[in-house]
Amino acid sequence: MENKNLELFASCLAGLEAPLAEELKRLGIKRVRPLGGGVAFYGDVRQALSACLWSRLASRILVVVGRVDARDAQSLYQGVRALRWEDVIVAGASIALRAHGMNNELRNTKFTALKVKDAVCDQLLETRGVRPDVDTATPDALIDVRVHEGKATVSLDLAGESLYRRSYLSDDDTQDASLSCALAAGVLALADWRDRFAGGAALVDPACGDGMLVVEAASMACDQAPGLVRDHWGFFGWALSEPEVFNELISEADERFERGLLRVVGEEALEPAASTPPDIARVRIAGASTSSPAIARARMHAKRAGLRQVVSVEQADAQSVGELVERVSSVAEQAAPDGTPRCVVACELPGAERMQSEARAQAEAAAFIAAASSAPAASLFAVAGEKGIEARFGVEPVVRTEIGRERLATEVLVFDEAPRGTVTVVVPDSAGGAEHRVDVLESSSEQFAARLRKVAKERRKWARREGVSCYRVYDADLPDYAVAIDVYPGAGEASGNLYLHIAEYAAPSSIDPGKAQRRYDDVLALAPVVLGVRPDHVFSKVRRRDKGGGQYREARRRSYVTQVQEDGYIFEVDLAGYLDTGLFLDHRLTRELVGAKAKGKRFLNLFAYTGTASVHAAGGGAQSTTTVDLSQTYLDWAARNMAANGFAGDTHTFERGDTMAWITEARRAGRRFDLVFVDPPTFSNSKAMGKRTWDVQRDHVELLIGVSRLLSEEGEVIFSCNLRTFKPDEEALAKYGVVLEDITAQTIPHDFERNPRIHKCYLARRS
Repeated sequence: MENKNLELFASCLAGLEAPLAEELKRLGIKRVRPLGGGVAFYGDVRQALSACLWSRLASRILVVVGRVDARDAQSLYQGVRALRWEDVIVAGASIALRAHGMNNELRNTKFTALKVKDAVCDQLLETRGVRPDVDTATPDALIDVRVHEGKATVSLDLAGESLYRRSYLSDDDTQDASLSCALAAGVLALADWRDRFAGGAALVDPACGDGMLVVEAASMACDQAPGLVRDHWGFFGWALSEPEVFNELISEADERFERGLLRVVGEEALEPAASTPPDIARVRIAGASTSSPAIARARMHAKRAGLRQVVSVEQADAQSVGELVERVSSVAEQAAPDGTPRCVVACELPGAERMQSEARAQAEAAAFIAAASSAPAASLFAVAGEKGIEARFGVEPVVRTEIGRERLATEVLVFDEAPRGTVTVVVPDSAGGAEHRVDVLESSSEQFAARLRKVAKERRKWARREGVSCYRVYDADLPDYAVAIDVYPGAGEASGNLYLHIAEYAAPSSIDPGKAQRRYDDVLALAPVVLGVRPDHVFSKVRRRDKGGGQYREARRRSYVTQVQEDGYIFEVDLAGYLDTGLFLDHRLTRELVGAKAKGKRFLNLFAYTGTASVHAAGGGAQSTTTVDLSQTYLDWAARNMAANGFAGDTHTFERGDTMAWITEARRAGRRFDLVFVDPPTFSNSKAMGKRTWDVQRDHVELLIGVSRLLSEEGEVIFSCNLRTFKPDEEALAKYGVVLEDITAQTIPHDFERNPRIHKCYLARRS
């Protein structure tokens, strides 16, 4: 291996190949060639080490050891063993292997890595008399093998671990944080931030999250090498590495960073003041967030990077971020050689699919638009992630590229014109403060905001008068805005918080999907403002039918579990993880009916879900409660609900089982109950049921006959279902001595009166 003409490869996220090639050229590397997934280049040891130290866009720097035959395992082994590993790996260095790619004979990357490891170890044993240690966690030398068709490229990873893992990240930061650093660096490169800062521009990230973009921007502005304080490198185990050269590079980088800090913030950048908050009258790089924890993490990242005085991170939303833009732009005006204020508004928006709250995603997109609208002329606007941002901007981007592949794929757009694609809706403040101006995509959304505000005012008065805590505030009141919005005030440890749960009804095929999406986005933007709820406390889901039948299914997200109150009882709800929260609000009066009838009764709750009816029964003085469900998850949830309200002990039992089979076993055992609540799903094909499916219209007769045989002489059943077209077969039930009384009307709460078909409810008795 010639140390003057090394064959190297800098890997990167797809879409960053061209910017990475330009970055390498800035480092003085001339022979560069962008390829899919990275850049091939040639250089000496100094250039290889410099690329490791300075590259922001490369994930790894690989030095090619050789290319070998990989038609099969034996050919691969022989080819790798023939390489001169004693000239590549330092004596005594530990190794690890990483393999990529497959062909017809090498179909398992773990097997490929094992064969290469054996070849390397056998060759070093032969030449040095000792096998190297294998350390999969922190090896001194990480060998990379890439199989393509009948060949394998064998390289040494000079980085050791991903260069995207910046040193300012902490142990608490996830792998996604590293990707966020890479994406931030990519956005800044596409926005030509380095040259724009040199020309006096400011930068604002109006939804900065954990601050990766503003920290990367500050690091570039101060000429800080991203690998400056990194303590582990893959070239530590490289035989050709020259420690004295790397020490020179580190010294140069230290000097450049010190000069950069002095140039940006002056003498205040020197210790011990480097970790103190910045002088906002001088700062040109600022981030904003509505989340206090996110602001704290962003400031922590800036502090760990030694850039706390360079970056200001403040609390602001779409309503107030314009003031931040104006402030940093005025600083930029003083810094610009021609006295013209310029700003780069840049943002990494994770998008609704990667966030727990779609409303928060909409709020952050709105903040980006508001910041861009406030920027001075000659500004630039770069955004990554949010698919709806182009429609909000209303102009064509000058740059459009995708960074990453598959689940990591993120579109980056760069605009050189201010946004002009939105309509502004003025919303009065729910607490009587200053009015809000909300940018929306559809002019008709102003009607939605007015309707929601009107209904919410009436519903709040009703809820206070009736002592209702959680309630529905909107239920497709306007057909074009087909969503249901429920209000959940927090209780217990969550007391003082207010949450919204928004469920969108899938639009019919006759509605333009783009228009439906824009209206939904407007709902998510307007609802938290109209109702005075933090965007990150708004949780939204879309009801879409599963291909297999009548169940509704939605993409599972991380759970957000909190506590709410109903009739003095505490209930656990999950506002994000499931389509339903764990508390069916339309069954509020039905649960009250259970509580009113339960005193002294042996109570049975079938298809119990989260056991809310069991809580009401226990609170109503039931002699005992038996809670039955097929899901252990729901049974555990029900047990927590009971325990939270002080109902524990042998008189309250939880039994797992398929309801129909459980009824059969209970009948055989001669068990009897005085009050039974049955609220089955409309349809179920749960794997736990085996080959059998459940259909409430088809199976309700068998269910109610079976339940009736568990009743005591004066016992009764409260039967409810949510199939809007449900029609009980009273004739068939009567043949088996089961009589139904329709009590649906008296169980529909006021907040569901717009849709009285929300459920059906009956009393069932034995004749």
